[in-house]
Formats: sequence, structure tokens, C-alpha cells
Amino acid sequence: MASTLLSIQVIPKTPHGESSYPYVDRAIEVIQQSGLKYQVNALDTTMEGELDELLEVVRKMHEVLVEAGSPSIISQIKIAHSPDGFSMDTLTEKYR
Repeated sequence: MASTLLSIQVIPKTPHGESSYPYVDRAIEVIQQSGLKYQVNALDTTMEGELDELLEVVRKMHEVLVEAGSPSIISQIKIAHSPDGFSMDTLTEKYR
């Protein structure tokens, strides 16, 4: 079981004031390519894994957004960590 959950909302500034949705889509593609378990929600995306690998995904997300032309990015991140393990399913199963 993974030890960490990380939820992230990226808020990329766009070069010419256009919609940020295509940029957010690129950031989510990085998560999809990571091989980690994830869930896209309306206002953020939650990933499940080990802290180091999750932070590496965040770094790559920022790199991709800069490469796409975003002059700056704000990311709001929430991290839940337990050496005994955490999972999205365990935390949400009573609501499903």
C-alpha cells in the first residue's frame, strides 16, 4: 500500500490570457503517464504513491507547463502521509 496521497490543483498563467484548460490537460497527461493511481476531480487531482515519486510528478507537471508557454504556475497541494499506508479507496469507501 502506498504511504502518501497528494492532491494537486495547478493554476497556470497563460501567455495571452487564453483559457488555462489546455494547460491543465497537459499537466494531467503527466499524471496519466506516471503509472501512479490517480483520480481526476472537478477542482483537483489526487494521486497515490510514495512521497518522492509524487513530488517528482509535480516537478514534471511544472516543467511541461513552462515548456507549453506558461509564464508562471501556482499549485495548491495537499499531502496526507502515513508510514502504515494510505489509499483513496480506504478513505472514501464508506461514501460509495
